[in-house]
Amino acid sequence: MPFSEPHAMSFPIAGAMRRLVAVIVVLAVTCTNLLMAPALAQNLPLIRDAEIEGLIRLYTRPIFRAAGLNPNTIHVYIIKDSSINAFVADGQRVFINTGLLQKADTPNMVIGVLAHETGHLAGGHLVRRGIQMEKASKFAIISMLLGAAAMVGGSLAGQRDAGKLGEGIMLGGQGIAQRNILSYVRAQEASADQAAVKYLNATHQSGKGMLKLFWRLYNETLASTRYIDPYVLTHPLPLDRIRNLEKLVKSSPYYDRVDPPALMLRHKLMQAKLDGFLDPTQEVYRKYPKSDHSAPALYARAIAAFRIGDIRGALPLIDTLIRMIPPDPYFRELKGQALLENGRAAEAIVPLRQAVKMLPQSGLIRLLLAQALLAVHKPAETKEALRNLILAKRSEPDHAQVHLFMATAYARQGNIARAQLETAEAAYLRGDKTTAAREAKSAQKHFSTGSPEWLRANDILNFTVDK
Repeated sequence: MPFSEPHAMSFPIAGAMRRLVAVIVVLAVTCTNLLMAPALAQNLPLIRDAEIEGLIRLYTRPIFRAAGLNPNTIHVYIIKDSSINAFVADGQRVFINTGLLQKADTPNMVIGVLAHETGHLAGGHLVRRGIQMEKASKFAIISMLLGAAAMVGGSLAGQRDAGKLGEGIMLGGQGIAQRNILSYVRAQEASADQAAVKYLNATHQSGKGMLKLFWRLYNETLASTRYIDPYVLTHPLPLDRIRNLEKLVKSSPYYDRVDPPALMLRHKLMQAKLDGFLDPTQEVYRKYPKSDHSAPALYARAIAAFRIGDIRGALPLIDTLIRMIPPDPYFRELKGQALLENGRAAEAIVPLRQAVKMLPQSGLIRLLLAQALLAVHKPAETKEALRNLILAKRSEPDHAQVHLFMATAYARQGNIARAQLETAEAAYLRGDKTTAAREAKSAQKHFSTGSPEWLRANDILNFTVDK
């Protein structure tokens, strides 16, 4: 905050300064979605799922490449939130609400929104917005000082209205600063729209989905924006924005291109999975009645049954899905999860092994297989579990459960030092500094000084000890 010590000023402008601080806070809140600190992201209700994350990668990779960005350096996160929204944050991170995924009629709708957010990343909007906010804050500071000078100077000259004049200068400066930053934000949004169409054209995709989504949002917010001052909006007025975007989208040679049937099916399966896990059971059965024998409907009903403990009703549906679409690894993953969470770990191993064989790069599925293997408490299965966890760690190094299960496997094999180190890793990732430091200190004694394990334990100690 630029005014950390307003109370140090001796002349009577404390009230005006408090209002200036409030304005700066408002500006910060306005841009919170773009200036989110890493710690805040950790507190978001994030969803982890191999199938959904794989589909999002399929949506984003061509767009990222078209924007000149390395897909491997951008992290996409899914937030459990029913509203239609997506945003970017510092550190090249993209956040997508489950509401957007559930309510998007087609993959093209989601891809269009992701293309828009990519425009923010490629345009360096996060950094530039921070610079613009700093400029706005400096302008507000100057206005405050000029206002204070007017108040003091007018008072010394015996002017009765000096206080009102000075406060007017302060408030006027604050208003201009606020409008300038909001105008800049609107310009960035319009720029991201244009960039999105460019990336969609480069990947031979239509912008129709993005346009359709904007129309939907416009209709939902029409009443609330009718009387709003356009100069205090963070985005362009919805109708103006749609009209400008519509011209660009309709001029594209790919305007009428539709999503491939295979991609559309994956999109519907993803929505069915989210509906099955997130929506009330009655709502799931209403949306996907028993008369609907499509794969998405079977998927949603199987998940809903599994959620309420009806494993006998869930398994036949999952087996039907496996027969309908044999190459899909996620049906086998669901079968393994359903069996495992209903106390049938030994039966869960086979479908999970099949899923891993079909999708060996998925750390999340390997983690689930390792959990099932450890649950049977046999040496051979423990050894197999550890192999899977070591591979899962490559893609999921920050997943606390990977380290926790590795600690369990090492402990069963009598490797206490490594068990302690993995316990320390898991505790550190969960934010438990006390346990992390204790286990890291104990583990470090068993490793040679300078070895990779010793260095990792030392890193944990350095990160967890309060300076």
